Amino acid sequence: MPSRSAVIAVTALAPVSWGTTYAVTTEFLPPDRPLFTGLMRALPAGLALLALTRTLPSGTWWWRSAALGALNIGAFFPLLFLAAYRLPGGVAAVVGSVGPLFVVGLAALLLGERPTVRTLLTAIGAAFGVSLVVLTAGAAFDLVGVVAGFASSAAMAAGTVLTKRWGRPPGVGPLAMTGWQLTAGGLVIAPVAFLVEGAPPALDGGAVLGYAYLALVNTAVAYWLWFRGIGRLTATSVTLLGPLSPITAAVVGWAALGQALGPVQLVGMAVAFTATVLGQSAPRAPGPRTAEDLPPAGAVRRPAGHP
Repeated sequence: MPSRSAVIAVTALAPVSWGTTYAVTTEFLPPDRPLFTGLMRALPAGLALLALTRTLPSGTWWWRSAALGALNIGAFFPLLFLAAYRLPGGVAAVVGSVGPLFVVGLAALLLGERPTVRTLLTAIGAAFGVSLVVLTAGAAFDLVGVVAGFASSAAMAAGTVLTKRWGRPPGVGPLAMTGWQLTAGGLVIAPVAFLVEGAPPALDGGAVLGYAYLALVNTAVAYWLWFRGIGRLTATSVTLLGPLSPITAAVVGWAALGQALGPVQLVGMAVAFTATVLGQSAPRAPGPRTAEDLPPAGAVRRPAGHP
């Protein structure tokens, strides 16, 4: 088994990857198609993982996978994009940064992870650091955007805690679980995207590459690492890696898009990063055994032809 530090470092690659989403979206993808972008992130990635693992849910895991996919993907993506379109980017990021506080509360209710003063202060410090990084003077607030931002954070928090609570079926690894959730979430987004935005836009070579990156690296691999981390760490510890996403976005914006990073933003990055590190100092909580520790089980139904 890898050390806890190694698990944290690998899990952290997920929010780091998500921090590149803004740059890829603005530089390579068609404008004003947030739902289509969410669909292209989720459904192709989920179907690819289903084809790779050739493992389907069985029993209660059909509705559990649907519920987790709806929370982590199907509701989260559209609400996140709605907040991003109704609010300035900095305000949307600050609203989203309250996610760890939602997780702390839900983990106490559903997982028995009693919050400590240090945990609460760490979550608040992370949100404060993110606000220094991304919030600009004169940023406007929109009620619908704020509600959507809080709802997206609540959906992801609930999905994170339930993923930890339910664990995984015997013999099923995080790769298959990720495929189930991405496929379910993509199927939730698909009708909404077509009803709201109409037919898919024409795509040039840059857009195809951008969507391929978002689907494979930014979603399939990143969510696999995220769900794998949830299985091995506490829910609070995992969610407190989230500030790495806006930190990465700020660094990418500075390095690749020529955006300025002033003293306030640098201080905010330091505060958010410190809170992220402190959030990993709690001991690892016992969680469900990983697929590597379990023998294959007949509880998992596989399509015909699977070896």
